[in-house]
Amino acid sequence: MGLPKIILKPGKDMPVLRFHPWIFSGAIDAVSENIKDGDIAEVFSSRGKYLATGHFQDSSIAVKIITFKQQEIDRNFWYSRIAAAFELRKQLGLVGNPGTNCYRLVHNEGDSLPGLIIDIYDKTAVIQVHSAGMYLQRDTLADILLQLYDNKLGGVFNKSAESLLKNTGVQTDNGWLRGSGSNCIALENGCRFAIDIEGGQKTGFFLDQRENRAKAGTYGKGRKVLNMFSYTGGFSVYTLKAGAEFVHSVDSSAPACKLAEENVVLNGINSNRHKAIAADARQYLENIETGAYDMIILDPPAYAKNTASRHNAIKGYTALNVAAMRKIASNGILFTFSCSQVVSREQFNAAVAASAIESGRRVQVLEQLGQSGDHPINIFQPESEYLKGLVLRVE
Repeated sequence: MGLPKIILKPGKDMPVLRFHPWIFSGAIDAVSENIKDGDIAEVFSSRGKYLATGHFQDSSIAVKIITFKQQEIDRNFWYSRIAAAFELRKQLGLVGNPGTNCYRLVHNEGDSLPGLIIDIYDKTAVIQVHSAGMYLQRDTLADILLQLYDNKLGGVFNKSAESLLKNTGVQTDNGWLRGSGSNCIALENGCRFAIDIEGGQKTGFFLDQRENRAKAGTYGKGRKVLNMFSYTGGFSVYTLKAGAEFVHSVDSSAPACKLAEENVVLNGINSNRHKAIAADARQYLENIETGAYDMIILDPPAYAKNTASRHNAIKGYTALNVAAMRKIASNGILFTFSCSQVVSREQFNAAVAASAIESGRRVQVLEQLGQSGDHPINIFQPESEYLKGLVLRVE
């Protein structure tokens, strides 16, 4: 019978011809009968021309394209895609690196595998899927990972319960697909971190900030650092190891603060130089003494999950940065980030500029930052550049 077919409306094929990996439901004219969520389907123009093949989902993003060539989607297809991602991480110097054993192996559309994230933490692989189609491939993906790593992986953990329910309505439990394991110690640029794979946010750690954490270390020497939205203390450990006078880590999660304190000790750092504070970030910023910190790091969670919330998100970024700029010491260094996919770099930069105006401080941009190379950006999909950052000097 062949694969189910999806026919686009006239004039709605241009994004696909430009290799954008998403097809929205409003572009679809007709679909095969009995098509189900997660099915692999072929997409055709209104004139019957083949365009692409992807996973179908009865949602706003109706198709996530996995190939623009008419070909068989079997185990060999999945193996070749993941093997290509593996080779890229080798080229980036991440595979077999004695100083770094944690990295992102597969990054969604950036690796032409929409709906799939695979993170490596030492000998554990964590899979997080965001589509029903990728969820149906979970066992095949786990076996491919064991093959690629020559059976040196101790376990493959599926951490998709939250992402699947949110994006597809599919209910499932997190659990070990292959092997087993417990919380592990990850090594990143020589820094050690205890990773809560089963209970932590996302896959357990925010690997996209690896290079930015190292950058923060170079700025943090001799400074009094406030690390806001600190989670488990990634930026805190880097700045402390680089010679920060002291670091205060602030996060709303008490368990995250506890793990941040453990990570400081894990790296042999005198705990007297670090304090973790469970508190609301905005309230903490507003209540601190002006000039108490000469370096502030703002790495908030995504303020906007969709375009409808973008305006409020931009207002949130502006207010947060105003508070930091008003409180930071003279000639202080401000690292500020947005991980909201729907907020562009230009929009984020404009929000920070508005913050500078409102704060009344003179602000210089020293560097522009983004996601690390193991989180590649799909050049045909601007939305895949989700992490934006600035290093600022505030006079």
